[in-house]
Amino acid sequence: MPAPSGSQYVLHDSSSNATAVVTEVGAMLRVFEVAGRDVVVPFPEDAIAPAGHGAILAPWPNRLRDGHYTFEGQDYQLPVTEVARGTALHGLAMWQRWSLLDSTTNQVVLGLDTIPVGGYPWQLELVAAYALEGTTLTIEVDATNVSDTTAPYGVGFHPWLSPGPGSLDDATLRLDAAGWVTTDDRLLPTGVVPIPEKFDFRVERVLGDTDLDDAFVDVVRDEDGLAWIRLTGTDGRTAAVWMDDSMDTFQVCSGDHIGAVDYRRAGLAAEPMSCVADAFNSGDRLVSLAPGETASVRWGISLL
Repeated sequence: MPAPSGSQYVLHDSSSNATAVVTEVGAMLRVFEVAGRDVVVPFPEDAIAPAGHGAILAPWPNRLRDGHYTFEGQDYQLPVTEVARGTALHGLAMWQRWSLLDSTTNQVVLGLDTIPVGGYPWQLELVAAYALEGTTLTIEVDATNVSDTTAPYGVGFHPWLSPGPGSLDDATLRLDAAGWVTTDDRLLPTGVVPIPEKFDFRVERVLGDTDLDDAFVDVVRDEDGLAWIRLTGTDGRTAAVWMDDSMDTFQVCSGDHIGAVDYRRAGLAAEPMSCVADAFNSGDRLVSLAPGETASVRWGISLL
């Protein structure tokens, strides 16, 4: 039986002894390790990705209220895929087989032509490029609207950073953002406020038993224009996610309540996103992608 995640594309950098494995299904990052130290929480080749591990979330990230939205005066209904909260979760690309466009020892490029459906009747050409250099994996995703009308669009990514050999509770977290997205009981946004002390990790501190499934905005960028999430394990190594100015939202989840019980608090989901949850309804940071237009984002994962 073929692996549930399809073909496996292995990238390697000999200078750092780093290896990344990207899958055909979902163009997911299944493995990223440096000299045997996990940078992300991996999942087995013969398993279904347990909690969106390493997935590309397009054409919307996170949740869409009731699977319903109105765009340019037209109502659309998508299947509700998160039944407990009544939302359409994480887009349409996650469980599709992507085509191999190019590969080398340390790079792979995958493509997906989305199929128009009733709830999202636009066709997008998605191209995801993974490039491994040293201890950094850089990911770029382009989305081109090949339909005749403007399409709503957002994108996000779902890596689970590994705390290394120690526990997540003992790891330290630094999160470069000043705004916290308030939510209702369905984890749908209700506003933005300054980060409460409980969730303020702008100064690195031990995560402890903090339960996170929260979005952060008003990101703080370094001199290179990058915003970071840094998770430092008890081994002193830091697994970090960064994004450039093509995105400005982080979703962070400690995994306390995910359905895959064995993966609860095994790592920290550090999700760069181009928009917040339910952007198809709120319009917050939503991209209106005109016919022929391409939207591009760039982010990466590093072991520091």
